[in-house]
Amino acid sequence: MKLIKTEDAVGQVLCHDLTQIIRGVTKDARFRKGHVVTEEDIPVLLSMGKDNFYVWEKDENTLHENEAAQILCDVCINEYMKPSEVKEGKIELKAECDGLFRIDVERLDEINDIDQVMIASRHNNSPVKAGDKLLGTRVIPLVIAKEKMDLVKEKAGDRPLCELHPYQIKKAGIVTTGNEVFYGRIQDTFTPVVEKKLEKFGIEVKEHLTVNDDKEKIKEAILELKNRGCELIVTTGGMSVDPDDQTPGAIKATGANVISYGAPVLPGAMFCLAYFEDGTPILGLPGCVMYAKATIFDLVLPRVAAKIPVSRRDITRMGNGGLCLGCEVCHYPSCGFGKG
Repeated sequence: MKLIKTEDAVGQVLCHDLTQIIRGVTKDARFRKGHVVTEEDIPVLLSMGKDNFYVWEKDENTLHENEAAQILCDVCINEYMKPSEVKEGKIELKAECDGLFRIDVERLDEINDIDQVMIASRHNNSPVKAGDKLLGTRVIPLVIAKEKMDLVKEKAGDRPLCELHPYQIKKAGIVTTGNEVFYGRIQDTFTPVVEKKLEKFGIEVKEHLTVNDDKEKIKEAILELKNRGCELIVTTGGMSVDPDDQTPGAIKATGANVISYGAPVLPGAMFCLAYFEDGTPILGLPGCVMYAKATIFDLVLPRVAAKIPVSRRDITRMGNGGLCLGCEVCHYPSCGFGKG
């Protein structure tokens, strides 16, 4: 590209978008990359403060910002994602469905370590709605060395940086435990909370059983919901270390593989996660889920709903960012909770 005086630009090809800002009226590109400047354009360009600007001279060793942004988009984009039109060297990706957004943070960091390029994304494992922004890409200069973009492609490898997993689980069952509820001493206020949270991910509670603090009865209830075809089983209550808290032992007694009993998350330390051999998850929810606005349940549920297996390592790595500050007005998920 070369720098040229505006008065001498007639017939030249713009190599980047030129933005016009009129307060309260517009802030958009008045002239797009590739536009051939006419005599009539000169007064407009001067009114935009463009006494000089760049016109394009093709160089096989450099790429224009728009071409580079497209490369960055290409290494990110995957199924269920829609790119914006390239604008001033920027491309954004938006979700085409509700689901769980995931990004390979290690590869993302390697690309952002390359000078003059950037990809800014949502946090890994973020639940999103259709139409939500997922990430934005651009390069810093107007033109960039082709070898740098070749390095981007090398660091990205042969698979996209990002994934968007639609929510798949539709049918859940709840086992409510506790003598106080079973014998009618108190009203069950836990189940409505769980139902509301499941509903956000398109999951309907089809089955609900209430049992007392009997390990065998809790086990049988879990297995009964499994036999009734529930894709997700949630137990409420009985998750602590009191003598009457039998739920963790009952979950283990079903034969399911217990991934973790306990999590470095507050609220939610007494959480239990297990999977049956066919992948059906069991979530043992501690009492905090009933009254706290955001807990371990909110961190794990989006992954479970998208049928992303959650490992013990996934749980133990939640400690960084796993302390909810209990703000008077809860802003989750737009806060630091779970963003380690």
